[in-house]
Amino acid sequence: MKLWSIMGNSQKLDGGAMFGNAPRALWSRWAPPDEHGRIDLACRALLASPLAGKTVLFEAGIGAFFEPRLRERFGVVEDRHVLLDSLAQAGFGPEDIDVVVLSHLHFDHAGGLLAPWVEGQEPRLVFPNATYVVGRRHFERARNPHDRDRASFIPALPALLESTGRLELVDGEFSRTLGEAVRFHFSDGHTPGLMLAEIVGPAGPQGHRHGGVVFCADLIPGRPWVHVPITMGYDRNAELLIDEKRAFLEDMLAREVHLYFTHDPDCALAKVVKSPEGRFGTTHEVPSLQARPLG
Repeated sequence: MKLWSIMGNSQKLDGGAMFGNAPRALWSRWAPPDEHGRIDLACRALLASPLAGKTVLFEAGIGAFFEPRLRERFGVVEDRHVLLDSLAQAGFGPEDIDVVVLSHLHFDHAGGLLAPWVEGQEPRLVFPNATYVVGRRHFERARNPHDRDRASFIPALPALLESTGRLELVDGEFSRTLGEAVRFHFSDGHTPGLMLAEIVGPAGPQGHRHGGVVFCADLIPGRPWVHVPITMGYDRNAELLIDEKRAFLEDMLAREVHLYFTHDPDCALAKVVKSPEGRFGTTHEVPSLQARPLG
């Protein structure tokens, strides 16, 4: 099995919103803002093939589905569908994708499922053969969002996914579609039912599996958020997220699972480390993956 980092459309968002209660004097060292206070963010997907005998795309980025006015409001930089261009550069077309795994259905993680905006055309999916794997509890949130995050969802998307007949809603650690090749972890601090997909690493001498890769989604958007107290203003429950993040990082550290970042503009993959004082950080940082073997 090999892994590719697949870049989608990039985005610029307010740095204060992305770093919650961290002061600008601190976060601006990690992510220098522009004249409007916005920072650069990637919307990076992960491609794995063959995984459980399939070509699997983890997330789809923000895409190009917004009309021009909303594209400007939400800081989407490019007007073309960058994800499809990146897939083509890796040697894959939309029809080659067998499975799309979605951590959640906020537009900056699922908008790339849709074709680029064209005036007068209804939204449509671009992956004609894909099975879509989503956490059940989060899917219900997307169908009935709270006012707190209603604007983060694409109203038409749940029905479009259901209409394919290829939607799998996941309740537990594994899915029917991918079996034990992918283990799911769940988090509620950012949004209810956020689903973190771990590509399971090879078995060691005692049968324990180490060295996999986990898609951190919005539990840990990039390297600065590895520091446990750092959260986003977009998080539903910051204190819960901090507790979830600490337990998650302890687990990944103990099992030597690498972290995969969707929003970090300069780093796709890193190994988690912990200082003697108990602060988490990263090492062995990799900017992109091009047919990289797992482990």
